[in-house]
Amino acid sequence: MQKSAFIECGATQEKSVGWVPPRGQQHDPLIAVLRGATFDHKILCLMIETKRVPGEAIKRKVDEQCKAIEQSTGRKPGKKERREIMEDARLSLLPMAFTSRKKVYVWINRSAGYIVIDSTSQSVIDDVTYRLIGDSEDLSIMQMSTFKTPASLMTGWLGSGEGGVLFSIERACELKAQDETKAVVRYKNHPLDTPEVMDHIKAGKLPTKLALTFGDRVSFTLTENMQLKGITFLDVVFQDKAAGNQDDVFDSEVFITTSELDALIFALKVELGGEMPLYE
Repeated sequence: MQKSAFIECGATQEKSVGWVPPRGQQHDPLIAVLRGATFDHKILCLMIETKRVPGEAIKRKVDEQCKAIEQSTGRKPGKKERREIMEDARLSLLPMAFTSRKKVYVWINRSAGYIVIDSTSQSVIDDVTYRLIGDSEDLSIMQMSTFKTPASLMTGWLGSGEGGVLFSIERACELKAQDETKAVVRYKNHPLDTPEVMDHIKAGKLPTKLALTFGDRVSFTLTENMQLKGITFLDVVFQDKAAGNQDDVFDSEVFITTSELDALIFALKVELGGEMPLYE
């Protein structure tokens, strides 16, 4: 992975993506390994740095250059020439642009055979998977597929007013019509066991998001794409977090977090009928 270690953007570079030590120390390994009798976890961290030049700044510079050309030659630049001027303006402004950085943590659960990415942004997911596959000789990644869809599971839970064995329904959801209207109804801080919600479901709207709590320990929102959004660990989860140096705290937090999420993901897969087998 060292070949893909993070290097900050160059003067005219808009984006740089690379691995950084997940523990946060400059010369630490790029992979943090936590291994025990029943688990084998690897934690990675991808740094994404981007530069953005405001569109208004580019437009102003282009207008100035086009005006100068018109005054000196008596003609207005055509579309192709204007595009070239715009690209030159963007490149000239990039060295002065502010940068933004985002860390994305990646959890590889070798024991269970899945990868968890700390983002629901498709562009970020693409960045992570591209780097993982590029830095591995024989890694293939595909989205988890289950016998039940999240939408059908959430519909059943809303219809019964109860979650699964270890899940409880909270007070937020989103329902979307399946016809050409694509009408959307959102509830927030609202009881969901009401005739109004049932009427929307009977009318053909399917849940696309549903707020849930797992085992009175982890709150999150399940989406129709089987993403877990807004994950929040309740206070009781970190009561036994270790103190000490930075590495001890990191290992303790990672162990607790992955243990909770591993149990959640396993229980959710059971409720969804299990994973569909993969065929070569």
